[in-house]
Formats: sequence, structure tokens, C-alpha cells
Amino acid sequence: MSGFSIVLVSDTYPPVIGGSEMEAQRISAELIRRGHRVTVLTSGGAPMPPVREWVDPEGVPVKILTRSARGLTKNFLFAWRVARELWRERRNYQIVYFLMQGLHLAAGLPVARAASKAIVMKFGGSGVISAMRRSYTGRIELAWLRKWAARLMVLNDGMMQEAADYGFPADQMLWMPNPVNTDEFCTATPEEMAELRRQLGVSDRACVVIYVGRLAREKGLPALLRGFAIAAADAPDAMLALVGDGAMRAELEGLARQLGLGARVRFVGRVESREVPKWLRASDVFALTSPSEGFSCALAEAMSAGLASVTTRIPANEQLVECGVEGLAVPVDDEAEIARALSQLFRDAAMRERMGLAARKRIVENFSTAKVADRYEELFAETMRAAP
Repeated sequence: MSGFSIVLVSDTYPPVIGGSEMEAQRISAELIRRGHRVTVLTSGGAPMPPVREWVDPEGVPVKILTRSARGLTKNFLFAWRVARELWRERRNYQIVYFLMQGLHLAAGLPVARAASKAIVMKFGGSGVISAMRRSYTGRIELAWLRKWAARLMVLNDGMMQEAADYGFPADQMLWMPNPVNTDEFCTATPEEMAELRRQLGVSDRACVVIYVGRLAREKGLPALLRGFAIAAADAPDAMLALVGDGAMRAELEGLARQLGLGARVRFVGRVESREVPKWLRASDVFALTSPSEGFSCALAEAMSAGLASVTTRIPANEQLVECGVEGLAVPVDDEAEIARALSQLFRDAAMRERMGLAARKRIVENFSTAKVADRYEELFAETMRAAP
């Protein structure tokens, strides 16, 4: 397969942490290793380095188009500079890949079309298409995507239905999961787990439930804390670790005190990305009780690390976890069912091990970076054949 030349446009990029950001880096790096050319266009500001052009630690060329602007000014400036860069460099790329929506999409789409480039776009989460339909700019973007994009990617069946409800034809849509670095997120031997727990200050006797992500209202964390409090009443060694930070931290800390959980809930805070696999490999159960997700990289990474999970029954989670196989499923905001699922896993180490092995197998066979990159190569080959 001859190499493609791709410009990937993403408002944010690592070291900013998020599912779409990690996907941009992992896929770009893998495609470069396979002989393709990828350049990322992104906005700047902390924690991005204060430079215009940068090669990231994975070897991906990144152009940082804004550095000090904030708010709406930053959005408009980034959109203008995306459009300018796409036109200036039009002889140096074949495909424009828009990852996530925003003003840069409205600015970049007509330029990519005028330059006769192949266009693909990925929606970043459930509800995005519905939200775009509520704004004038969003409706323009959707109309242009329907006319000009070779393919539009989504993360789950619920998003596919959103696209169908808007009127996108089925043959324009493509399911494209986020990739997982299965070498970095791997299972720990008992000896490795013991050493990691020593480093992280976690008791050898603890049965650790872990959540990784933003401490935000849309993640359903109050129900998780209440469910954990019920289950922990009969499991004296149970511990809940919340890895991440966000606007709800103070409220959740207050709720933990109100529930009398004390040191049994550990607010780890935000950690460097290289620390996340350590926390997962030192844990026993992963919990994700949010009411809505696109494709949870945190869940997929926990599964790759060999953890059984307790997840809500939503399309994004059900495509990863079959209840009773890789984990246990619970209704949204049902703290009693969350407690019941956690209690079952606290009591049954053999179940945790069986589900963890199944979870690891599912991710390696379907969602590794190499597997997802194969899908991208097929997409770009098809896109080039249909390019204007």
C-alpha cells in the first residue's frame, strides 16, 4: 500500500488528556510507523509546549496554531489559522481528517473542498450530532459534511442512530473505535501488583475499585460513591480510588465524608499519563457509572489491564462489556444495583480473574492500536478512491 499524506485537525492534543486526544496521537504515530505522512494541527496553551512546530514524544509532527489566546478569541483564531494552513499546504497532503467539531470545522471544510481534498470526520461522543443541530453553525457544518465528507465516523450504535435521525445515509457512516495501547496497558503478575501497591501506598489486603477520568457531573460519580458505601459496609478491605480531577471534587469529597467513608475513598487527583497504567495494574475492579459515553478509553484501558468492571447499561459500554463475561452491567444512577455488583465482585476473586482475562482478550483482539490502525488504512484507501 502506497503511503498517504494526512492532515489531522484536532482542537486539543496530548499532553491534554482525553479519549479523542489519545486517539489522535496513537493513530498518528502508528500510521507514521507504517510509512504514511501525518501532520497534526492543534490549538495551544498550557499544558502544550510554547512553540509553533513540535515533534511529540511519539514522533508525530504537530503544528500549534494558537498559544496565548483564550475563550472565543482562541476559537476564532484557531479556526482562521486552520483554514489558512489547509490552503497554504494544499500541495502537500491528500486527506483532511477532522477529529471533533468546532468553529475550525466550519472554517476548514470549505477550504478542504475548494482544494479538492478527501474529507473524513469523527464525532467525539454521544449527543454531539444532536447538539450541533441546535446551533446555526452546527447545522451548516452538518449540511457540508453530508455533501462533502467521504466518511463520517462514530463510536457506538447510539451515535449511528443520531446520524440516521439527522439524515446521514448509512453508507456514509462508519463505526471507528478508539485504540488502546495493549503493551502499555497490560496485566500485572502478583509480584508486580505487590510492588506497585507498595509504591502507591495501597494495602496488600485491599480490594481496590478504581475510576479514571474527570470528576465531572456527567460521569455519574455520586451514585458510584453511594453504591460503594453500601457494598463496603460488608467488605472491610474494600477501597475506592478516584484517579482524576475536576469541578466536582470538593462536592464528592464532602459526600464521602457524609457517607462515613473516610480513608476508604482515595482522591488521587490528576496524574501523569504514564502513571495511569500503574494504578490500573494495582487495582481489582474498574467502575464506570456515567449515563452517557462515546467510547470510553478509560474503560478499554482498564479491560486491557485485565480488570473486571462494573459499567452502566448504555450503548458505549455494552459494545465493550457483555454482562457476566467481561464485567457486570447496572442501570444508570441505580446505587443499589451498583452496590450489588460491587459486592459480588468483592466476594468472588475467581469471578474477577475470569472476567479480567476475558476483558483483556476482547481488547487485544478488537481494539489494539494495530487493529484500529488497520481500519484507518482501509478507510483512507477507500477515501482516496472516492476523492473529488
